[in-house]
Amino acid sequence: MKVDLATLYLLVIGTLLASSAMMYWEHLSHPKRSKELRMLAAGYATLGIGCALASFRVQLLGTAGPAVSNLVILAGYLLVLDGVAMFSGRRYLASSIGLLVLMGLTWAIAGVRWQAAVWMYVSAIPIALASAMTSLELLRGDGMPAVQARRVAVVVSGIHALFYVARAFVLPWLVPIFGPRLLAVSSEITMYEGVLYSVILPMTLLRLTREEIHGELLQESRTDYLTRLGNRKLFFEDGERVIRDHQAHRRPVTLLAFDLDHFKRINDRYGHKTGDEVLRSFAETIRAVAGADAILARIGGEEFAALLPDHDSERAITVGETVANRFAALSHGADGDRIRATVSVGLAESGRQTACLTDLLSAADQALYRAKSLGGNRLEQTPTAVLPDATCSSSGNRL
Repeated sequence: MKVDLATLYLLVIGTLLASSAMMYWEHLSHPKRSKELRMLAAGYATLGIGCALASFRVQLLGTAGPAVSNLVILAGYLLVLDGVAMFSGRRYLASSIGLLVLMGLTWAIAGVRWQAAVWMYVSAIPIALASAMTSLELLRGDGMPAVQARRVAVVVSGIHALFYVARAFVLPWLVPIFGPRLLAVSSEITMYEGVLYSVILPMTLLRLTREEIHGELLQESRTDYLTRLGNRKLFFEDGERVIRDHQAHRRPVTLLAFDLDHFKRINDRYGHKTGDEVLRSFAETIRAVAGADAILARIGGEEFAALLPDHDSERAITVGETVANRFAALSHGADGDRIRATVSVGLAESGRQTACLTDLLSAADQALYRAKSLGGNRLEQTPTAVLPDATCSSSGNRL
């Protein structure tokens, strides 16, 4: 079934306005991306209004109609670009205003005589530029998750940019060869491509936002609320993967188990507020010392663990002792008093036949108990753990 251009144009306008409404509605559910979504909503609404003006440009505005409607459409593209850039903390306000002013001057200089050429060809250049920059921002995407929706958005905005580049620089050469009929065909293709653009890009941007929020919620479910280290779920899921990988490639991995000394006494004497401060202070200490590759977690009340990939016992001892020494040197406030806390550390290094994370943690615990029995504030080490696969137990039943 063939659809006439007027129907296609109305479809484009309707999808743009619907996309704007969905973006605005979505911002109510995602406070973190509220500004970005509102900007995108404004961009798609402006595009829709611009397309509506373009369809009645002569009737509504006379000879000024093409210029006004084109500038409104361009403003919509630039708002979409700005909304996408805001995901990564960037803005294009000054350059967008400059581009609008430049295009406005182009229309003024062209006047009525060159109006048709500017409408058909020249006006496509800034639209192509805005779409290309949108695609580039999505490709860079340092503030966006690397998910399928983002890749789709890159492709859609990139194709849109290429389409308008062709309209600006290729179509003027083809029209003299194939005649005015080509302009009608070009307009029809523009409508079809516009419908796809106005549907697919907003939908992928919405999907991108939702996947980002979902990822943050997933990460939050794997993070300890007090210390912002990983929790037991993260430690066992990521830790088992690291153990398997390092075992397969015969690379060392060492586990440090930590337990704050006499922590119950601190809680009982100074209160849970001070106890929480001590826990957060320890988390900051271990995070600063262990390095970016370490898997850190709070696995119990005052119990912590650090899995150190590519660390043999010697390197891990340095890490554990540095953590213990730095933490012991700190002081914590409690109703005007300054208190100090210490930590005991147990170390276990995986062997060539280490079974799983649960058994490695059990071995580190044995060393930790020995450290506490010797007075605490020290590191003890178990011999290299060489455990058969059959001893592996469920990671969910430890501690």
